[in-house]
Amino acid sequence: MSAIKPQTAADDLDPAVLDAVVQAFSAAGPGARIYVQGAGGEPLALRAALAAVPHLLNGATVTSSLLPGINGFDYSALHPGARLETFMLPAELREGFIAGRVIALPLPYSEIGGYLAGRDFDLAVVQTTAPDAQGRAGFGPCADFAAPVFARARRRLALVNPHLPDVRRGPRVDLAQAEHVAIVPGPFILGEAEVSEPILEAIAARVAELVPDGASLQTGIGGAPAAVVARLTDRSGLVIRSGMVTPGYQSLAEAGALDPVAEHITGLAHGPEPFLRWAAEHLVFAGTDQTHDVAALAALPRFTAVNSALEIDLFGQVNLEWREGRLFGGLGGAPDFARAARLSEGGRAILAFPATAKSGRISRIVPRLASPTVSLPRDLADTVVTEHGTAALRGLDMGARARSLIALAAPEHRDALARAWREMGPF
Repeated sequence: MSAIKPQTAADDLDPAVLDAVVQAFSAAGPGARIYVQGAGGEPLALRAALAAVPHLLNGATVTSSLLPGINGFDYSALHPGARLETFMLPAELREGFIAGRVIALPLPYSEIGGYLAGRDFDLAVVQTTAPDAQGRAGFGPCADFAAPVFARARRRLALVNPHLPDVRRGPRVDLAQAEHVAIVPGPFILGEAEVSEPILEAIAARVAELVPDGASLQTGIGGAPAAVVARLTDRSGLVIRSGMVTPGYQSLAEAGALDPVAEHITGLAHGPEPFLRWAAEHLVFAGTDQTHDVAALAALPRFTAVNSALEIDLFGQVNLEWREGRLFGGLGGAPDFARAARLSEGGRAILAFPATAKSGRISRIVPRLASPTVSLPRDLADTVVTEHGTAALRGLDMGARARSLIALAAPEHRDALARAWREMGPF
């Protein structure tokens, strides 16, 4: 996935947009707490405006849900007095993180909404569609947090992008509630078309065998989960219950694999523009209070969650956040979906990822996690899939678990893993 490159050229600025940004940020006052819509809803025009008048961020803290592979603009880099608060850590924000300007809060997605709802924001900046006849506008294919924050912020800036796909079934707000409004008929964040790779296809083929007809399906960020969706076109009665959807879901609909009468619910859509317009027309977009509600998801039969991971150890502990000892990414919704799938009748929490990294030099199945934190505890480890096999870990003792995971590793790493396991025991 990729985002449109940061738009910071002042020459591209509409003076009316710059004026609205100046007025809104000035009215927010010194030391302001400012919410900026993130993910696919991040307003690209705001980047250019703030780059032209960076003094507006002096003393301000910007809070946004920025996602790796989608968002990469560091608002804190525009002024030494600015701070940026987010919940995942895209690689582009690492320099600011090291410098102490970027604050990464380790919250799962189910808790971010509550965190934001409890904050008193001086200004909320959102991107909306063109308003309807009643003056109400939507947020396009990005419904995660914007509506509740918009409702309770002290002031609001709505950047109205008439090019943004208008979601038929999703949250809407009255633009008359916004103290500042500007029309920004420009680009919005798009993803690239999905590219198939042999290893991902091999993983996807194994995962597809685990997804039954009638499953409620969630897939996360990453090449393997996206490849799985494309493999499910021969199923029937699938129901979308995913925090994010990618273009493969359109293929499921066109193949008749989706339940024709069910509500198909997501929070975000990411992909090329034709896919976003399809999603806006056919899917229900909802906030994280619905898409990541563990109890509601657990009540669904056959809730199947497919997510990726950076590494797993032989105890079943999972690392989603650390790469070569450095913080990368974040928890996202994986803990929420794993818990729900474990509790669902007939449900399954699947972790799918290639067995190695760095062209095979590094095994992603390790004896023991070296990362400072554990993203998913071993009790949430359910089913793990690599290109070398499938391991159903639920109910296995520690020794059987380790043997099952070693069998998923690349052949050249298995002896070292088995030796390390012998050296660690007995416990």
